[in-house]
Amino acid sequence: MKSVRERFNFMRGNMLVLTVRQTIGMFFRGMVFPYASLFILEVGGTSSQIGIVNSLRPLAGLLMFPISGYLTDRTSRVKLIALAGYLSAASMLLYVFAPSWEWIALGALIQGFMVFQFPPTSAILADSLTPENRGTGIAAMNSLATGFSLFSSYIAGMLLEMLGVSLGMRILYGLLASSSFVTAILVSRYMEDTTEVAGYDTLPSMGTILRETYSGVPELVRGLPRSVKALGVVVLMGFIGNAVASPFWVVYVVEEVGLSSLDWGLIIMFEMILKTLLTFPAGLLVDRYGRTRNLLASLLVSLLSMPLIIFAESFYQVLIIRLAVAVAGALFTPASTALMADYVPREMRGRVMAALGRGSMLVGAAGGGTGGPGMGYLFTVPVMAASIIGGLLYAVNPAYPWYCFLATTVVQVLALVLFIRDPEEAH
Repeated sequence: MKSVRERFNFMRGNMLVLTVRQTIGMFFRGMVFPYASLFILEVGGTSSQIGIVNSLRPLAGLLMFPISGYLTDRTSRVKLIALAGYLSAASMLLYVFAPSWEWIALGALIQGFMVFQFPPTSAILADSLTPENRGTGIAAMNSLATGFSLFSSYIAGMLLEMLGVSLGMRILYGLLASSSFVTAILVSRYMEDTTEVAGYDTLPSMGTILRETYSGVPELVRGLPRSVKALGVVVLMGFIGNAVASPFWVVYVVEEVGLSSLDWGLIIMFEMILKTLLTFPAGLLVDRYGRTRNLLASLLVSLLSMPLIIFAESFYQVLIIRLAVAVAGALFTPASTALMADYVPREMRGRVMAALGRGSMLVGAAGGGTGGPGMGYLFTVPVMAASIIGGLLYAVNPAYPWYCFLATTVVQVLALVLFIRDPEEAH
């Protein structure tokens, strides 16, 4: 049996910086994202425009993911991550001073360009953990970050109740911008590159990178193992389900169930507590019993719980559904992320993770649209379309986005059962 110190020996260097960065970021994102849709409504938007706003964020991925994936394997990953932090902090001011929903839409579009941080972050994370510790390491990082953000949504809910949605959200976006600036400084000073850095004079133009990337997509996809392609389908369906339903959790709970923003914050707080308690044990289960089994368990919990929101009529019914989301999320992230890292060789991680993402997505995202480290440029157009469709579906019938979510989860289960197996030898 390994001692506690030996088991957590990976928590140093880059892993420590990544964990601190994610902890700070998640604390402030946990304040903003659960209420982002209410802010759009507050400044004159509608449910359809919520869908439009969330469809704009992935758009820049078509341009930035290929460029970032190319640069991730050839230049400084640390500089890419830090630059994204500084630019994100500056662009967040559009939200702080937004007089109308169009400003938020512009902010979402600009924020979408910050996705160039995800391939280098995913690659450094995979490089910093050995195969036997990946599930545990990813779970430990997520567990610590989630633990520090337990009360974020509740604190934000109280702020919105006291100051109103408009002023409260502007303050919260300001805090989020400040956190991005601080973590960018931490990355610049303390993170180290994990690959050989080429000189900038040896890199081709952006046009050349885009041309080589997209022309090479068929060959890249053909060369991937069947299980990686199927995992890509699982993640894509998860993003589509989130794109359709995620922005409307808070809207549905407030408008249809009749809860307050503070009630929603309390529910998210309890969800985060449970997820924090389960994430690290889930990582241990992933390393001990395999990625695929835990991934299947996560998807089955999602399938049997989240669509039930359309029948919820009380605080406690919504709470039970979101607690099930916590269970599914705790299992999904370490299993899927470790599985992608196991399959993809180190020298290809930048390009593959730019195309398909980290191999993970946020199960049952509670607001703010979709995207994140799991997002790849091959998913951009489907996710954009799903975001727009989600807004239209909600305008027709508030229950329709969750019917769509049910369908995407069924596809995920089928792809996993039919095509995904744990690799015999991890990279």
